[in-house]
Amino acid sequence: MPTSLPEFLDGWLAAHAGEVIAARRHIHANPRLSRQEHDTANYVAAALAEAGLDPQLIPDGTGLTCDIGTGDRVIAIRADMDALPIHDPKQVPYRSTVEGVCHACGHDAHTAMLIGLGRVLAELDRREGLPGRFRLIFQPSEEQFPSGAPTMIKYGALTDVAAIFAFHCDPQFPAGKIAVRNGPLTAACDVMEVRMSGRGGHTSRPHLTTDLVNAIGRVVVDVPALVNRRLDPRQSVAIVFGAVQAGEAANAIPQEALARATVRVHGHETWDMIPDLVQEVTRSVARASGVECEIDYRRGVPPVVNDRLASAMFAGATAAALGDDAVAEAPMSMGGEDFAYYLEQVPGAMARLGVGRPGEHLDIHQGNFDIDETALGHGIRVMTHTVLAAAANPAF
Repeated sequence: MPTSLPEFLDGWLAAHAGEVIAARRHIHANPRLSRQEHDTANYVAAALAEAGLDPQLIPDGTGLTCDIGTGDRVIAIRADMDALPIHDPKQVPYRSTVEGVCHACGHDAHTAMLIGLGRVLAELDRREGLPGRFRLIFQPSEEQFPSGAPTMIKYGALTDVAAIFAFHCDPQFPAGKIAVRNGPLTAACDVMEVRMSGRGGHTSRPHLTTDLVNAIGRVVVDVPALVNRRLDPRQSVAIVFGAVQAGEAANAIPQEALARATVRVHGHETWDMIPDLVQEVTRSVARASGVECEIDYRRGVPPVVNDRLASAMFAGATAAALGDDAVAEAPMSMGGEDFAYYLEQVPGAMARLGVGRPGEHLDIHQGNFDIDETALGHGIRVMTHTVLAAAANPAF
């Protein structure tokens, strides 16, 4: 690792903090939905080119990679760029200019920090050289399935990569804290759609009908409980129905009913067996109500399972960059995150970047979500230490 890193990094962050914040605000004000990130990708490419780098857009122009330094072994860092279909109610100068679209998950911060990291690495390379090759991965479509990580992998994002790292904003931790976890961090997330059809009729004669409202109600209530009773209690499974549609009139039993749910689990072993179990239990509950059902079960993203060494490297880098008190333990989340696709092929880790603002209790995926922008500098500082340490470690 270059011996002048702390002094250089302190000076760089002090001199360029306003530019990093401006980049985040530009992206926040100009959000793009999944698979529509052309403007964002072009903005990133221009910023990297201005720093003397050579970014490479993927064929559809929604994502890009950029290598810095030389060597056969690559340390990669990933940022996601897409926004959410959520209204931005915030009265701030950088409020979204696209009605109904908002960066409510921190991807604007992820992208701005990775631009900043690229500029730091480029400057280090010019000053004294880098201890290897580093790859910036700017990914589209983390929020929508099929997601963008497989697309980036398809176009070579993991070629020669020895390890990969990423941040995710977390307002549950204050700015200045980095939360790290070894092993499972997020859940696998599948989607199930249950369709029923049968003889409808008047609610005064339910015995002459196939009572689909009753049947779909039993599925919604009973399936989550029954599935969990079939599993080891130490296994985390969350089946939550988010959409139920059956009928319109109060005095008519409908002929069709529909329910949609997400199925979230921790760990590959449980994820491998859960589709068959969930469908078996669902059909059993439906038959007990006198109804057959059709099930469309779709696999989603795998669980994020952090590598032990990569997690330890994140923690050590945080302590070196911000002090021992900055390191926190990240809780397991039932949310899905397509960073998992990279970790299925190479070791690496995702850490939670504290972005919480004093006196506020905001959460991601809400329109009023915002960050303490001092976290941007903390993120660049920690990631710089992390990737340089990883490049110097022969275990990767």
